[in-house]
Amino acid sequence: MPLRHFLLALAVVAIWGSNFVVIKYALDVLPPMLLAVLRFAIAFVPACFFLPRPAVSWRNLAAYGLFVAVGQFGLLYLAMRSEISPGLASLVIQTQVFFTLGLAVWLAKERVLAAQWLGLLLAVAGIAVIVAHTDGTTTPLGLAMVLAAAFSWACGNIVGKRAGQVNMLAYVVWSSAFAVPPLLALTLLVDGPGRIAAALAAADAGTWGAVLWQSFANTLFGYGCWAWLLTRHPAARIVPMALLVPIFGMGASSLLLAEPLPGWKMIAATLVMAGLAVNLFGPRLLPSRH
Repeated sequence: MPLRHFLLALAVVAIWGSNFVVIKYALDVLPPMLLAVLRFAIAFVPACFFLPRPAVSWRNLAAYGLFVAVGQFGLLYLAMRSEISPGLASLVIQTQVFFTLGLAVWLAKERVLAAQWLGLLLAVAGIAVIVAHTDGTTTPLGLAMVLAAAFSWACGNIVGKRAGQVNMLAYVVWSSAFAVPPLLALTLLVDGPGRIAAALAAADAGTWGAVLWQSFANTLFGYGCWAWLLTRHPAARIVPMALLVPIFGMGASSLLLAEPLPGWKMIAATLVMAGLAVNLFGPRLLPSRH
């Protein structure tokens, strides 16, 4: 891989990881569902005028938008408001890998390899460490909400897989159109017009910068560059870079938000990351079993 391509992949995972700090910053002013509305509305417009709708059904686009935008990010934003720290959220959300595996086994009758069982056990052990150490910055409710967000992301992965070979950036952009109406309805129901108006009035340049970062850097630039790299290199060279997302997430949260990194967090992170790595690399190294 040319150095510039490696640096581009590194930039994408750094953006995706540090984005959890940006989310937390925006949530200091904006209600969670309102932040989600703004993120996906801005991601859809004006990009929809430059990217043609991918050749998939409206139903598929709607399902992906509901699972990923509403289910994944709606729950993630709610949890990050006060129930879980950004660093741990960036780690726990990666359990979507194992939820995706479970759904593939259930729906597509894919087989589970011995290495994948081992990876799952390591990740579950890491989550158990987090459960045993929930405190004021991370609660059982917050952990459960992020796990639910990871499951919703996994459902979106299955829907996206059924879409076939499409321009992933255009797919994400057009699916965002189906996320805005339910998210808007939720924020109107939960927060009400008065609180929404007050939050928008209180939003300063930094808050709007965080919103734009969600839409352009994290969504359009991130997905666009990732898809571009996958068309030029084998997936086995690009996909492992995603293992760095929690590293950047926990590092940025510690550096910028002073999130503590006690020993138990490092143990939990090691177990979950080891589980993800075994799930990714193990099938090529360990013998397969049903």
